[in-house]
Amino acid sequence: MSDTLRCPLCDGQALLPFHRDRRREYLRCGRCALVCVPPRYHLDAAREKAEYDLHRNAPDDAGYRRFLGRLAQPLLAHLPPAARGLDFGCGPGPALAAMLEEAGHSVALYDPFYFPESAALERRYQFITATEVVEHLRAPGQELARLWGLLEPGGVFGIMTKLVLDADAFANWHYKNDPTHICFFSEQTWQWWAGEYGARLQRHGADVMLLWRD
Repeated sequence: MSDTLRCPLCDGQALLPFHRDRRREYLRCGRCALVCVPPRYHLDAAREKAEYDLHRNAPDDAGYRRFLGRLAQPLLAHLPPAARGLDFGCGPGPALAAMLEEAGHSVALYDPFYFPESAALERRYQFITATEVVEHLRAPGQELARLWGLLEPGGVFGIMTKLVLDADAFANWHYKNDPTHICFFSEQTWQWWAGEYGARLQRHGADVMLLWRD
């Protein structure tokens, strides 16, 4: 019996076995299609931060900037001049924020480990970004709802996360092997979420979603 009784995104109870490997179990929600890891496999905060400290993503790293450009390019095409934004879960080297500021926008930073200034979560923004973040969230339903509430009407929420395709692909997917990755979204999941919040959804490439608050 799994210790996950409700989906951390939609609070649904229809969680069914999806995959199991030698380290963890994975469940899929019958309502929103989120694939999640039961809480007993989650790292504690110290071990989680230790994993993040191993990352070496400097703001001036050209390869990392190309990677982030998959979100920055479509996002910038939709922003008004000098827009105000938030980079949520920016990590120790907020490269995306630097890229957006170079394009003339202002970007506040929030990260629970590296930039834990709660005041950033008390303001309103014209855009919010979360790159390689949502797969780490223990309570994605609560966090995404909070961020959506910070977005001004007409604002855009830019998210980058790799997407679940099907059970066969998941079984051989390297993305699930990161011990800090505990929630896995599919395009179906984002369509469900957009419907719940009245968001306009646009997918770019394999792993970028833009959601507008009308």
